[in-house]
Amino acid sequence: MAVLSRRKGKLAVPKLEPRLTALSILMMLVLGAVALRLYYLQIIKTHQMADLADRNRIRIRRLPASRGLIFDRRHRVLVDTRPSYDAVLVPEDLRDRAATLRNLERYLGGDHVEDKLTQAEDEGIPSSEPVTIKERLSWDQVVAIETHQLELPGVSIQVTPRRRYIYGPLAAHLLGYVGEVNEQELKKLPGYHMGDEIGKFGLERGWEDYLRGVSGNQEIEVDAVGRRLRVLSEKPEKPGANVILTIDLDLQEAAEQALGNHAGAIVAIDPRNGEILAMVSHPSFDPNEFASGLTAAQWRRLMSDPAHPLEDRAIQGTYPPGSTFKLVDTVAGLEDRMLNKATSFYCPGGMWYGNREYRCWRKQGHGTVGLINAIIESCDVYFYNVGERLGVDRIAQWAHKLGFGEATGIPLAHEKTGTIPSTQWKQRRYHERWYPAETLSVAIGQGYVAVTPLQLAQLAAEIGEGGIRYQPHFVNRIEALDGSAIKVYQPEVAARIPLTPEQVEILHAGACGVVNSPMGTAHKAAIPGIEVCGKTGTAQVVKEAAGARIKEEDLPERYRDHGWFIAWAPGNDPRIAVACVVEHGGHGGSSAAPIVRDLLVRYFQLYPPGQPLPAGTLANASATTRENGD
Repeated sequence: MAVLSRRKGKLAVPKLEPRLTALSILMMLVLGAVALRLYYLQIIKTHQMADLADRNRIRIRRLPASRGLIFDRRHRVLVDTRPSYDAVLVPEDLRDRAATLRNLERYLGGDHVEDKLTQAEDEGIPSSEPVTIKERLSWDQVVAIETHQLELPGVSIQVTPRRRYIYGPLAAHLLGYVGEVNEQELKKLPGYHMGDEIGKFGLERGWEDYLRGVSGNQEIEVDAVGRRLRVLSEKPEKPGANVILTIDLDLQEAAEQALGNHAGAIVAIDPRNGEILAMVSHPSFDPNEFASGLTAAQWRRLMSDPAHPLEDRAIQGTYPPGSTFKLVDTVAGLEDRMLNKATSFYCPGGMWYGNREYRCWRKQGHGTVGLINAIIESCDVYFYNVGERLGVDRIAQWAHKLGFGEATGIPLAHEKTGTIPSTQWKQRRYHERWYPAETLSVAIGQGYVAVTPLQLAQLAAEIGEGGIRYQPHFVNRIEALDGSAIKVYQPEVAARIPLTPEQVEILHAGACGVVNSPMGTAHKAAIPGIEVCGKTGTAQVVKEAAGARIKEEDLPERYRDHGWFIAWAPGNDPRIAVACVVEHGGHGGSSAAPIVRDLLVRYFQLYPPGQPLPAGTLANASATTRENGD
């Protein structure tokens, strides 16, 4: 209703034309803006908008590649890949977020779905990308999600290949484990996506490029709630290559069982080519736990375990070698022409040096003893004399030539070198001079000397082979899916010690007498019909006070000596060399020697002397396929 007013006695009517003009201009501006927006979307952005519309019904789904299988030397599967049913969610398909997540949590058994979705958003994952909500669904959970799909828009079941370690902890430190790729790895390694498996440790890490394969993809049509309707196109994935090991499953199982619940390690090598036949480290762990995804509590439990199950004692455990080191003294003395078969020393039960007596393990002594009997009876006084005459630097020089104090080069991460002391080493390490009395401890494998089980296994193999040391390796070849060889690993000589036939005879006579002579220290390793040669060792954990003799049974277990035994067999034609250490096991002859015997018995049951090796070992070493000139 118009409001009228009187002005100078006349009735005034308001003018509408300016208002109509302003309203018309405003409408034209709005319509112009709409027209410009429509032009921008339909003309300029026509292709992009079409792509966005298609994406509402067409999706690209990535197909992760299955990792290659891992076999033992007889082509028995150790590690395979099995399908895993995972629940995935595409955030942009959610209609009622709260209701969908509530339903999903109910069907998955109370998992914190909201937390995982929020984490994905915080990490900047696009809303069009699927987010894995729960892995390894049970069959009941799969059925629940499939039958309630209308209540779960955006949720689907994705089949993902997952790693399975068939024998659990068996050879876990060598095989390693896989885990989900992390942010740092994604930045460094192209071709990986969030959720992919990647080798984290051991063989799985070292041979990742062969094992991982190449992922494929599918172009699929989905309905309004994200359910797959049909596959429009597909680029299949390419599974990874298979890896054939030199490990023998039966021998590995025998070594694991022989070591039992003891902490320690066993390494078995073929001295003719450096192939690792078995490698055990106890205590161990189950790599399936890593493949499933460790919880924070599980990780803390493993890291805080005082037994250190993640440590690979075969290559990372460093121990004093004890009397096994006397073989190093013998090689050094023979090569320096300081020792020969007739060299003898008198052992009264100890040797005074300076103002201290360095005792022999045998209180009453060995009397006058020659070189071969000194090895057989493990006379400490004999080797105190050898060490005094050689000096620590000559011992160190020959120890390095025999492979100690440096990494063996086995393709496993974090291998330790151990310690071989010398005058320069002590000056560099402690800024102190070397005292001659310290050489006596070095000569019997005590003091600063520290070695790994793998290094001692190589010593046994090297002496058994007459001075030839091969590069240790545990992969025989890489195979394509059709069984053709991609790469074959040839035996490689790492070093040669110029031992004369006479010197080899002395070493073999002493080492074989350790097991087979009535005066030997390793009777428990003897096998009827098979000549076993070896050397025991007992490594002190706690240093005894001068003049004191502490009984082993009087010490708490954690302070008891480590027991060593190294061996090769048969004596004159060795096919296997073994080193075993039993932590806090006491004397090597009673703790480690029986374990090695059990392993050797199993080996000769599998590979009787005179029978050819199975396919995949020396028998076909010449039929190789080289890669890049290897």
